[in-house]
Amino acid sequence: FSGLQDYVERTFRQVAQDKGLGFTVNAAPGLPAVIHTDEKRLQQILKNLLSNAFKFTEKGKVSLRISLAKGGWTAGHPQLDAAEKVVAFSVSDTGIGIPENKRKVIFEAFQQADGTTSRKYGGTGLGLSISRELTRLLGGEIRVESDPGKGSTFTLYLPFIEDPAEVEARTPKTPAEEPKPGPAATTPTTAAEETPVGEPKLGPAYAKRPSLGPAMKGRAVRPEPQVSDDRDNIQPGDRVVLIVEDDAKFAATLLDVARESGFKGVVALDGNTALVLVKELEPDALTLDLKLPDMDGWAVLDFLKHDPETRHIPVSVISVADQMHKCLHMGALGAVRKPAVKEALQEALAKTRRMIEHEIRTLLVVDGNDVERASITEALRGEDVQITDARAGKQALDALGKNQFDCMVLGPTLRDMSAIDFIKKIVQSETTSELPIVMYEADTLSGSERNDLRKLAEVAVLKSARTLEAVLEETTLFLHQTVSDLPTNQRDQLLTAIHRTAPELAGRKVLIVDDDIRNIFALTGALEQYGITVLNAENGKDGLETLKNNPDIEVVLMDIMMPELDGYDTIRIIRGLQEFKNLPIIAVTAKAMKGDREKCIEAGASDYISKPVNIEQLLSLLRVGLAK
Repeated sequence: FSGLQDYVERTFRQVAQDKGLGFTVNAAPGLPAVIHTDEKRLQQILKNLLSNAFKFTEKGKVSLRISLAKGGWTAGHPQLDAAEKVVAFSVSDTGIGIPENKRKVIFEAFQQADGTTSRKYGGTGLGLSISRELTRLLGGEIRVESDPGKGSTFTLYLPFIEDPAEVEARTPKTPAEEPKPGPAATTPTTAAEETPVGEPKLGPAYAKRPSLGPAMKGRAVRPEPQVSDDRDNIQPGDRVVLIVEDDAKFAATLLDVARESGFKGVVALDGNTALVLVKELEPDALTLDLKLPDMDGWAVLDFLKHDPETRHIPVSVISVADQMHKCLHMGALGAVRKPAVKEALQEALAKTRRMIEHEIRTLLVVDGNDVERASITEALRGEDVQITDARAGKQALDALGKNQFDCMVLGPTLRDMSAIDFIKKIVQSETTSELPIVMYEADTLSGSERNDLRKLAEVAVLKSARTLEAVLEETTLFLHQTVSDLPTNQRDQLLTAIHRTAPELAGRKVLIVDDDIRNIFALTGALEQYGITVLNAENGKDGLETLKNNPDIEVVLMDIMMPELDGYDTIRIIRGLQEFKNLPIIAVTAKAMKGDREKCIEAGASDYISKPVNIEQLLSLLRVGLAK
């Protein structure tokens, strides 16, 4: 218990000093030296409870007391009643308190004392849903006592078990279903206004799919379509295209073309619905409108291409602007410009069908170094990939003239010409100008060559890769290979690359403005894993000050529900400052509600995301925002 006390002291002592509050942590006599439980989960629960105690206390003190308990939990609780001893962790505060007639409400949709506190205290959620779930996994329970105007005490009861093996047998690794609510006055359910980020799931994709966020959770049935599509008429063996288009009339046109092209079609009128359906239907192809009502279409494309379960799906982007180069660079199969004629749509779907039905992908590997070329070829070899190699530029150009390739890997040295001159010839040819090129070891080029390469990247579908692992990541994207079908060694390398690297984000500076330190803590930990430098502020006023003192901040994550100066007003002030007029600002809202995005954009935000924050989706928004 001494280690736990030290953790709490380190985490909250400065918070108490900053707010001018008393803060005590003590352990009652008679406690055993240790408790066998999940340390991280216990820390998270106490962090949640203490964070809220400080949040809703303006004067007085906050305390944590750890003691053995003889009772106090719900009668009939199986683990607590059966335990030899029960340990109680009591978090007390001298805050505004909770009237008795409101205690049931707080565990369903928390409203602290009354609705008027939302503005003053910056949202009303206590994050009890996360604490409740973690407590359930530890075999315990949380109860509350409160005196309005005087304060509250939340007590966490945990069974004391001496043998760790018993904990292992009792605690499920992953909850198989949504937790069932217990007594209304003792078991928290969901937080209404501010759902905390919680602990982001950043493990490999094969361990667990990334969270889809609140807008995509809890849908017992598919969203009802506004266009009469084929979702209820899909049979095994059907080719299915997911049509992501907010204009119902144009979506119906796309649906007709899809049917004429031999596809069954399903329509999604917004981005969140699309991300639900793409997981549920596992479509063969996807058409994507970039102007969606709830999220940026570029973020949808980025999300799909960074998810191992969807990155192989051929995407045809449909846009009012000429976006072919950017689309191909991000991994799309192609783009059609609006207003699109029927023939262009038919050709896009015909190209998609050729990609789907052509089981063997073709790859050209060009490198003048025999050893390097052999290493690249060996790293990318697979049953569904036909590799042609060349050591000289002319040899490669001859191969390109005779055959059609899906992708090319290019080394830094060729036998007869420079890599830069070779790329120029590729770009100048009408038949190869859109060929995806993965440049290996571009950092070995001279300074002038690297400058030329950067200029060529503006017109060529060109990506750089420093390692063979990165080459694998980029080529499988351009070849639209299904991750699960790759050889085991390639699959493991690819999953590692996808989840542990984000080179375009490394070294970038992000400001998080959020009054809930749990959210700051969780987001900071998640983003720092990708090499992002994170600054933070706990209210709008401090956020403005931090921004002015650090003009090199590149993105702001702005919580909307904050005390005194809320996120909307803070964003408006930032947009009024000339030097930050174009700064990417991502609004973070408590719930995914209709009209949220419009309200945030109207205030000046670049985009928005709702809590609980899906880290993968946030990374997509960051990549897209920083690329503009």
